[in-house]
Amino acid sequence: MSSFIVHFMMATFISSMGILLILLAKRVLSRHISARWQYNLGLLYFVLLVVPFIPSSFFTSFNTASWINPLRHEGNAISFTSYGGGTVHMYENGWLQDFAISVDHYASGYFPAIVFGIWVAGIITFALIIFLYNRKIHLIKESAKFVEDTEIISLFDHCKAEIGVKSNISLGYSVLVESPMTMGFFKPIIVLPMAKISPTDTRYALMHELEHCKRRDIQINSIICLLQVLYWFNPLVYIAFNQMRLDRELACDASILTKLPKEFHADYGRTLLNFVSRLSRQPSLVFATNMGGSKPQITKRIKHIASYTADSVLLKAKSVCLFIIMGLLVFGTTSLVSVFASGADDNIFHFQADAQYTDLSAFFGGLEGSFVLYDLNNESFTIHNRNMSATRVSPTSTYKIISALIALEAGVLDINDTSRAWDGTAQPFEAWNQDHNLASAMRYSVNWYFQDMDAKVGIERLSAYLTRLSYGNHNLTGGLESFWNNSSLRISPLEQVKLLRDLHQNNTIFAPQHIDSLKNILRSSENDGAVLSGKTGTGAVEGRITSGWFIGYVEGNGNTFIFTTYIQGEDNAGGSTATRITMSILEYKGIF
Repeated sequence: MSSFIVHFMMATFISSMGILLILLAKRVLSRHISARWQYNLGLLYFVLLVVPFIPSSFFTSFNTASWINPLRHEGNAISFTSYGGGTVHMYENGWLQDFAISVDHYASGYFPAIVFGIWVAGIITFALIIFLYNRKIHLIKESAKFVEDTEIISLFDHCKAEIGVKSNISLGYSVLVESPMTMGFFKPIIVLPMAKISPTDTRYALMHELEHCKRRDIQINSIICLLQVLYWFNPLVYIAFNQMRLDRELACDASILTKLPKEFHADYGRTLLNFVSRLSRQPSLVFATNMGGSKPQITKRIKHIASYTADSVLLKAKSVCLFIIMGLLVFGTTSLVSVFASGADDNIFHFQADAQYTDLSAFFGGLEGSFVLYDLNNESFTIHNRNMSATRVSPTSTYKIISALIALEAGVLDINDTSRAWDGTAQPFEAWNQDHNLASAMRYSVNWYFQDMDAKVGIERLSAYLTRLSYGNHNLTGGLESFWNNSSLRISPLEQVKLLRDLHQNNTIFAPQHIDSLKNILRSSENDGAVLSGKTGTGAVEGRITSGWFIGYVEGNGNTFIFTTYIQGEDNAGGSTATRITMSILEYKGIF
């Protein structure tokens, strides 16, 4: 629910900017757009308003997401205690120790539910209003009796031929209407009032309603009503669709005037006034069309009829060109939606031509996760779960690799003496309640050690370093102490692999001696001449282990393989679990 609300609200904001752009273009360039194309521009609103309901994953991958229930891993927790209102966890996997401090997100957890509830309540309310409005339309349709007058039928057939309508449209009478109106999504019916009206008024009214049928305006109006219900909270949507309804009537009037000799234009205008004088305004949320409208709308239509001239070739050409330009801008806006509506977490990664996608889900035991392997010699990727591999998430403790390198590069740490004294503040883990150097702090993932280094580097220099490194979204707005722990900083598994590759090749902003020093610290295990180096990361939210990382590389036998494993689950999906999955895959592939 939370991800949907974030996606929907951000996409709605961007879509609203697109709507505003169209409204401004129509106002500023109204003299350069014909009535018909003014209305057609409104159809672009549909594209903008449908996009927020398309999952962001659609834009980055067509792979079906995994919806299987996470497997609960038991038996690897060696401590679990309460700390400062949150929860702390320590997991151990042989030579790797995995610590996590839970982040409490109770308020943020309730907020999306509240927003979602208000939105749904609004939808239900407006849906009820639509039902009540359209109940009368249903009664009119049920009460209508088919026209049997041969003169009216003959006139109706003549009007169909004039408008160019070939589809089957019914014609009826009803005591419940005072002016002609059209209804029926699948089987349109034009309903005439029982009161006697002149043949001239009847003809023009039939032409008007048949033009609506020809243009599918009933169906379009129904879609407008439904979108207004979904976007009941957005005033721009109401402004846009009210304008679109006026444009619809102006376009309909223009089409009819094109078919009439100029000397009959005034008669058509008088017919409009004759019906409007006895017509109460129809609510906007109605699945029907008629000749009515608000007083300002009728005034504009009469002025349009009085000053009507046929569209010139130049006006038509300018209208089409402007529609194409606005269409391209709208589709460009939908691209922005695909990037920003996902919370700016999706990263477009340009793969090598020989990237290989493989299904390794059997190793994940029901957890949703990704695995990325980079063969340094062959410069090739092997990727499990393409979409998740390109999605930015919190780096948790894997960020400490970069924190250490930045501290060394900035001179906060001396490569020959990385010791830091514990200040005596009680820590959640006994291993943290002592002095540490970089090696021990990395091994035990000592938060206070790295937080102290980040504070000494300073937020501005940290931001500059992360920007130069292109480290994910390099967003530090979550605060110095926690931006890397389920907060603002995010990076994708693919970006982690790319960064490790650059570090291994000394192709970064860091001095080679600093990278070599850190490489020695990250060495974890050796087997048959191959050396495994890595760092875990665990994300804990509200007392549950919800995500885990294991990133690193295997060196030996003349090659280097760089890997990243990331997993998500409801609980017990931490770094130690990611490590076990990684080791199984590496063994399966004969790498380690």
